[in-house]
Amino acid sequence: MNFKELREKMVGQQLAGRDIKDKRVLDAFLKVERHRFVGEEAQSSAYADYPLPIGANQTISQPYMVALMTQLLDLKGTEKVLEIGTGSGYQAAILAELAKTVYSIERISSLADKAQKVLNELGYKNINIKVDDGTLGWQEISPFDAIIVTAASPEIPQTLVKQLTEGGKLVLPVGGTFGQMLVLVKKQKGKIDTKEICGCVFVPLIGKYGYNK
Repeated sequence: MNFKELREKMVGQQLAGRDIKDKRVLDAFLKVERHRFVGEEAQSSAYADYPLPIGANQTISQPYMVALMTQLLDLKGTEKVLEIGTGSGYQAAILAELAKTVYSIERISSLADKAQKVLNELGYKNINIKVDDGTLGWQEISPFDAIIVTAASPEIPQTLVKQLTEGGKLVLPVGGTFGQMLVLVKKQKGKIDTKEICGCVFVPLIGKYGYNK
């Protein structure tokens, strides 16, 4: 199977063919081998336009949604980014291509271990993963220039807003367990501006300031 060809097709049709226009984002998706982040049984579908299971009732998001959330952060290469929900590690790898440092929190240790192994194999040195409640953020490392949440929260967690730098951005799905709205939050002069982007469906964000187990 020619994964490079499938990756190029994914970028051309699913991303550039829609509204992903940031060249740095497109280049990152051309580089990062998505098939490395799923099990062998799912590798043939790794570049398809839908989410895939990664175990522990979690998923690797649709490529377009990963790209859209990444593009909304408008990363330039100097940022310190926090990711809530490491999952497969794919989003972290994309962020690592675009930012200076990535800190990622995963509540399920088996997924964190698996993601760390793949990221190590791919040579990423600027990604730090810990197992914890992502809704608490990573206080001792904060503030962050950008925060991305890859699970659905019932509301915007104020713990994460507080860990944003002035001018920082937070992107996350907000809503119920069967459908949410992707929201972009900007922190300006201590206040937040929110913008609704599009409807989406993510697994629930579990934690103190998310959904209960």
